[in-house]
Amino acid sequence: MSAFPRLGALAPTGATGGIIMMLLGVLLFAVNDTLGKWLVGAYTVGQLMLVRSIAGLCTMAPSIIRAGPYAFLRPPRPGLQLLRVAFSTLEGSLFFWALTELPLAEVMTYYMAGPIYVTALSPFLLGEQVGWRRWTAVAIGFGGVILALHPSPGSLSLGAVCALVGSFSYALFLVATRKLAGTPGTVLMTAQLLAALIFGGTLVVIQGWTPPGLLDLTLMLLLGIGSLSGNLCVNQSLRIAPASVVVPYQYTLILWGMLFGYVFFDEVIGPMTMTGAAVIVGAGLFIFLREQQLRRRGQRRGRES
Repeated sequence: MSAFPRLGALAPTGATGGIIMMLLGVLLFAVNDTLGKWLVGAYTVGQLMLVRSIAGLCTMAPSIIRAGPYAFLRPPRPGLQLLRVAFSTLEGSLFFWALTELPLAEVMTYYMAGPIYVTALSPFLLGEQVGWRRWTAVAIGFGGVILALHPSPGSLSLGAVCALVGSFSYALFLVATRKLAGTPGTVLMTAQLLAALIFGGTLVVIQGWTPPGLLDLTLMLLLGIGSLSGNLCVNQSLRIAPASVVVPYQYTLILWGMLFGYVFFDEVIGPMTMTGAAVIVGAGLFIFLREQQLRRRGQRRGRES
């Protein structure tokens, strides 16, 4: 995210600095999602995605220019690149559609299950081994999703389906991103934004355009800038502090979702959803910490050999 080249120099360093940057990034994501829920009540999903992607591309323009045209002409593994942007566009649009029917914190809860899905998919798509401890955590995490869904004959709404499919698409997006780890971030993000631009523009042609006022147009533009800024803070956090220290703080997103949902939309999630969120967070934290433990063990063995 070198579109903001000076933030890295201004950011605090060390574990404390990493935690601050992670918390700031998560807060920016929460504010961004709240803006999205506010706007999706008056404008179509396509319109939001179109304006957001335009703002993101304009913000990234300096990085795109520095990368030069050759970085984009022959991207590595083009088929996988295409799948990645398809999953990214799908999860982003479904997130907005889910917000039209579900409380903010509930949609965030479903998406926080994404890393659990990644663990379940990794033996099949990434060739990674998953031991019984993590499989147990995956099963418990799925149980948390079912609790959050609180299934009943009338509870499986269109919004819940959008959130579930969107969170699974998010997991597939994470898997594809992991497999493209050697690709420059500017190339990956530019491809995401261009795909969202095309998809949003297509939806606008189908659904029509609602002329926004100056304030609403500004908020739509902030959706793109806020998303990039949040990613920048999270990336900076991971650069200056160990992942095991800062990643657990990403789950504060659900707390922000509960607070902003209550303050701005008078939303209070039920006890089943709250319990499911707690189970998902617990399972996700266990999986992450277990992976960190195994990684450190592997590094020690490598040094000893």
